[in-house]
This record gives sequence, structure tokens and C-alpha cells, in this order.
Amino acid sequence: MLSVALQHSSVTPLVGGTSSCRQACSACSGSFLKHTKPRHFTLSSISYLHKSEFVRLSGYSNIGFLDSLKVGGDEFRLVLKCASLPRISSHTSALVIKNEHPQNSDFPKYYSKKEKKPFPVPIVELRRAARERLKKSRGQPRKPMPPPKNGLLVKSLIPLAYEVINARTLLINNLKKLLKVVTVQACKYCNEIHVGPVGHPFRSCRGTRAAVRNGLHDWTNATVDDILVSVDAYHLHDRLRRRISHDERYSIPRIPAVVELCIQAGVCIPEYPAKRRRKAIIRISKSEFVDADETHLPDPKPETPLVPILTEIPDSEIVPPSSEEEIILLAEETLRAWETMRVGSNKLMKMYPVRVCGYCPEVHVGASGHKAQNCGAHKHQQRNGQHGWQRAVLDNLIPPRYVWHVPDVNGPPLKRELRSFYGQAPAVVEICVQAGAAAPEQYKSTMRLDIGIPASVEEAEMVV
Repeated sequence: MLSVALQHSSVTPLVGGTSSCRQACSACSGSFLKHTKPRHFTLSSISYLHKSEFVRLSGYSNIGFLDSLKVGGDEFRLVLKCASLPRISSHTSALVIKNEHPQNSDFPKYYSKKEKKPFPVPIVELRRAARERLKKSRGQPRKPMPPPKNGLLVKSLIPLAYEVINARTLLINNLKKLLKVVTVQACKYCNEIHVGPVGHPFRSCRGTRAAVRNGLHDWTNATVDDILVSVDAYHLHDRLRRRISHDERYSIPRIPAVVELCIQAGVCIPEYPAKRRRKAIIRISKSEFVDADETHLPDPKPETPLVPILTEIPDSEIVPPSSEEEIILLAEETLRAWETMRVGSNKLMKMYPVRVCGYCPEVHVGASGHKAQNCGAHKHQQRNGQHGWQRAVLDNLIPPRYVWHVPDVNGPPLKRELRSFYGQAPAVVEICVQAGAAAPEQYKSTMRLDIGIPASVEEAEMVV
């Protein structure tokens, strides 16, 4: 007797014991029962589990029909109850099939210029957490501030900061080389780009005189600046200094925000010096402090980089790869640099605060945003040009620039009627995939690699 039950939360289980199910399970478990006596197998239930429940599947590699369950971003529980002969006791084992990345996920939401960015953490949650911290701190002695709030560096993150800044430079140099062999196009009137020999036909242009062109793009050759969006921020010689005023907006240099984040985390760049304290500050009030006396300390040694910092290669010295193997190796190295920069920057942002304006792309690396009144977003007159600062997320610091994924570069171009069947990926990932690198697992859900694309519009109309 065989029974199969599929249960999802409070949904009523579906019980069945048809001959087709018995044949499927017996065929799949043939190798499992090859050297054993005939036993009584019962598939008790298949249900969803929480994230915390996890069991490795290494001991169940012979169960072939488990591969069909490895779809979707959820977790399935498969309970096998084996009731053998009377002289052998029955036992129950639970399998958990876990997939961190869903099979298909929605594209990143597009926010118009009139919409405000959502808060990473809702205001209600922030206020609740603040009340809890205040309640726990009552009657307790004040704890000393940890770095980097006390002016010192987090020593464990200094090597990571050097990895991030070198990965950024390596990424820029490799993209310049890949642009020699992979075609990337940019629209003349908007900020949209496309990776492929032919630009996509979708009417999504929002640039100048887009209505005259019915939303069609006018494509031209793209550069590295079109792929990696330059997000600049003010360079702070002292990251604990007072906020930048509106009159200082032109006297303070602006550099890429990722570079500024690495400098504040401990990277030494002679062109952009930064103040390094050797003793923690003395806090007077919430907004006032004084530096500790360092006169009794020995003279500081000249600050030098821990590791050599890479430099960008000029466009005139770029040498494209000469063979197919070099292109693939270059694409794989570019993907690793992309992931190193994003993962490392995300870790640095957890210790060194980064702010973003809720109305425009302005980013500030520091505890509090600057006071420069240069916000030109929707209804900025009501705010007198001031920014609405909030905590930044990784995509604010390093915009991924999603583009349409081309399933076959050498095949037919994308069709406007089949737009719902195509996927999207960050521009850097799409360039590396078209150059021969394997698609990373975390981007496959939006690339929609498992969706069959109809050969014609008539075939697409038949899809339910």
C-alpha cells in the first residue's frame, strides 16, 4: 500500500494511492531496495518547514525523485516511514530540501522620480527598538563607545577595505577589456543600456522627446561609466567633524562613494588624507566631543598602505583578450571582483554608516548627512533643497543597473511581443555571462533561465 500526502500549512492533505504513483516511486527507489528484502514504504507527508530546520541530504543520494522537488524558494519536508519485517523495528527519517534562491522572482521595482525611497527598516520598528534600548539602559552604567563611534578604526575591517578598493579597480580594468569583445549599447536620451549586438525593441525610453519616438531607444556604444554608475560623495578629512554646511559644498572634494567608504575604514590614499586617532574621543554630549591628549604617545609613523593599491589603466593602453580561453578567464575574474566589491562593501556599511537621500541619488558616507541644499528631486522647493537622509542599502551605494538577459546571443533578437518571457540581470553579470562565464546562483531567479521562450507570437498566445 502506498499513500502520498502533500500538505501546505493548513491546506487539507491530498491522499492518493494510484498505480502511477506506485510505479514512479518503485522505479525511483529501485537502487535503494536492491540489496534488501521487500519492505513496506509509506510516504507520510510533504510539508513546508521553517528556515531553522535543516538536514543534509548526503545520506539520501540514491533517492532519485528528490531532484524534482528542488524547485522554488521554499523548503519541503519529506518524511519516509519504513516499516520492515516484524523482526526489524520501524524508523522514521525526515528530509529537508532547501533552496535559498527561488526559481523565479520579480524584477527590482522601478521607483519614479516622484516617489520616495522606502526605509530599509520601518519607522515603527525603529521607534520600538529605541524604546527597548532606553528601557534596558535605565539604571545601568554607561558603556564605553566601541569603534568606530569613538573615533578609532575597526582593525579587523582594514584588510577588507583594501580588498574592496582593489576589487573595484580590477573590475573597471576588466570591463574596459570586455567591452572590446562584448557589445554593449546605451540609449542617447535615457540611462538605459543593453548588452547584445542588437538593441532591444521595447518602448521604455523616458528621455527627451520620447513621445515623438513612441518610446523607442536610439542606441549608441556604451562606456564603463554607463555600466558602473558613478555615485560620488564628499570626502571627509575627519569623519567625526561637524556636518558640511551649504557654503562648503564647493570647497570639499567629491570622490566615488565606495572609495570614501574604504578610506574611512582604514585605506591610506595620499591624495585624500584622513585623520587617524590613536586614542578614543571624550564625549561631552550627544553632539560635542574633544580629542584625547596624545602628546605622551610616541610620534606616529608615516601612514603607508598595507597592500599595494591598484591603479586604473588608461583607455589607450587597454589590450583586449586574444583567445576564447582568455575571454572566459577574464569574465570569471570580473564576476569574482564584482562579488568581492559588493559583499565587502555590505560588511563595511554595517560598521561605517552610509546615508542616502530619500528623494534623489545623493549619498553621504558618515553618521549624519550634509547640509548642502542641492536636492533637485520632486517638490524640492518645499524642503528648500535639503535632502531627506535615511539609511542607505547596498544598491544605493553600488547600483546594479539591471538589463534584459539575452538567451542566445547568436540567435534571433528579442521580440517585443515576448517581453514577459525574458529575464533580467545586472549589467556586469550579463556581460560576463555573454563572455562565457557561468551565471551566479543568486541571479538565476531574475534571469529566468528555466522558462521556455516560444518560437513565435502564435505559440506565445497559446500559453495559459
